[in-house]
Amino acid sequence: MRLAQAFHPLLSQFEVVLRNSLNEVLISNFCDAEWIINQKSGFMSDSSLNQSHFFLRNCVSKTERQLTSKGIPVTSGKIISDQSMGFWVAFFLPHHYSLVSGSPIHSFPFKPATENRASIHSKLEEIKNFRNRVNHCEPLCFSASTIDCSPALQIRSHLYDLVRWIDPNLQIFFKEFDGILARCRRISII
Repeated sequence: MRLAQAFHPLLSQFEVVLRNSLNEVLISNFCDAEWIINQKSGFMSDSSLNQSHFFLRNCVSKTERQLTSKGIPVTSGKIISDQSMGFWVAFFLPHHYSLVSGSPIHSFPFKPATENRASIHSKLEEIKNFRNRVNHCEPLCFSASTIDCSPALQIRSHLYDLVRWIDPNLQIFFKEFDGILARCRRISII
């Protein structure tokens, strides 16, 4: 639980940084600040997404229904802030990525040339799965009956890589509330 507590600030802030970066790229791609509403009938309804059951479109529609049922005005800002990490990670799946002309990769303007859609998606998927384990109080540092923080430290490394590729200056902000290394050292000593 204490390791989860140490991760929570980084994971939640990373999700916001990723969302904001992708949103800016998609606004530019569609030349439309209201893309998340307007693209429900655009790329989110492309027949090629039938196999994925129109995941993105359904997420947006669900948020719109929830806002309406609560009497909250439906705005792009409200819809964007309500989307899950899975929504944003889905933009790096081949079927969504190609429909938006590969623009999500531009969310990472400082990425090394060796990184591509697939490698970034893999890191994002690992972070998303780890985040779900944190939020559902699942074990984070056990391998059978031994303590092993290396998978958690790998997630921390992915977080810092991706943040650096979005905006290197954000690393300083993240380090201000990063207690993961200290927590892992304590866990390994116990």
